[in-house]
Amino acid sequence: MDKVAIVILNWNGKQMMEQYLPNVLLFSREHAVVYVADNASTDGSVGWLRSNYPEVRIIELEKNWGFAEGYNLALRQVDATYYVLLNSDVEVTHHWLVPLIEYMDCHPEVAACQPKLLSVFRKDSFEYAGACGGFLDRDGYPFCRGRIFDTVEEDNGQYDDTFQVLWATGACLMIRAADYHGIGGLDGRFFAHNEEIDMCWRLNIKGRKVVCIPDSSVYHVGGGTLPKDNPMKTYLNFRNNLTMLYKNLPEKDLKRVMLRRWFLDYLAAFQTLILNRHWGDFKAIFRARRDFRRWLPDFNTDRERIQAMRGGATMQERMPYSILWQYHAKRARRYSQLPKTE
Repeated sequence: MDKVAIVILNWNGKQMMEQYLPNVLLFSREHAVVYVADNASTDGSVGWLRSNYPEVRIIELEKNWGFAEGYNLALRQVDATYYVLLNSDVEVTHHWLVPLIEYMDCHPEVAACQPKLLSVFRKDSFEYAGACGGFLDRDGYPFCRGRIFDTVEEDNGQYDDTFQVLWATGACLMIRAADYHGIGGLDGRFFAHNEEIDMCWRLNIKGRKVVCIPDSSVYHVGGGTLPKDNPMKTYLNFRNNLTMLYKNLPEKDLKRVMLRRWFLDYLAAFQTLILNRHWGDFKAIFRARRDFRRWLPDFNTDRERIQAMRGGATMQERMPYSILWQYHAKRARRYSQLPKTE
C-alpha cells in the first residue's frame, strides 16, 4: 500500500497536463505516487502520458463518467492511505504536500483537508473554486474564506490559520481512503459540481472533520472543463445543490429551506433573463428544478441513511444567516465582514 496517491482525473486535458503535470511530478514524487484516471479522452492524452511520463500510473475508464463517478471508479483501483484528488489545471508548489500529510498524520479525527487555493492568473489572490475553505449559508449557497459569490479577495495572509470548514475544494482535496469509501465516496449521479460539498457535509454529519491548511498553497486555473457562463454549469449547480440539500438537511429545516429556495431559484432565473439577458441560464434553472423534482424519489433512501448518522456533527453545518442578504443588503464582500458565529 502507498501512503499517498495523487489522482488526477482527466478528460481531454492533455494541454493542461502538458503544462502542469511536470510540476506535480517534480514537487510530489518524493512523497506520493501519481495516477491519471482518464475518462475516455479523445485528444491523445493516454498515448502522450505513456510516451512522456511512464512513471505515471494510468487508469483507463471506458467512457466519460464525469468528475464524481470517474473518481469513484478510479479510486477503487488505488491502494493508499491518503488520496489527493487533484485537478489537471493545478500548479503545485515546492513542499505543498508535507503540511497536509503531517497534519493528517497528527489529527486522526480529520477526514479531509485542502491547501490554500490561489489563482494562476493573479497569484496574490484567492481562486474561486475553494479559496481558503468553504461553508454553506442557511439556504445552501456555498461561499469561502476569501470568496463570496464572484468577489474574490487578495491574499494578504488574513486566513493563514488552519481552520475547520464545512467543505474542501475538489480541485485539490486530500482525504483518507477509509473515510472516502466509508462515506460512499462522491455521489456519481451528480456528474460534476457540488459533489465535494455533498461528500464533506456527509462526513461532518458522521462526526468527521474537514480543515483548510494554508501552510500549503497551490494555484488553480479554474473553469477548464465548463466555463462559468456555460448553461450546463448553471444547470448542474442548481440541480445538484438542491439534491444535496434534500439529502443532508435536518428534518426540522427541510421544508422551510426548500420553500425559500423555490422562491430564490425562480427569482434568480428571471434575474438572469431580465437583467443579464442570459436566455440559456434562464432555461437551465427551470430545467434543473424540473429534473430535481423528477429524480428526487431516487434519493429517499440516501436521505434516510444520512439522517440516521446524525449525532456526531463537529461544527455548525450551515451558517445561520443568508449570504444573499449579507452580500447585497449589508454589502459584506469579505468573509471577515460576515457575522461571527460560535
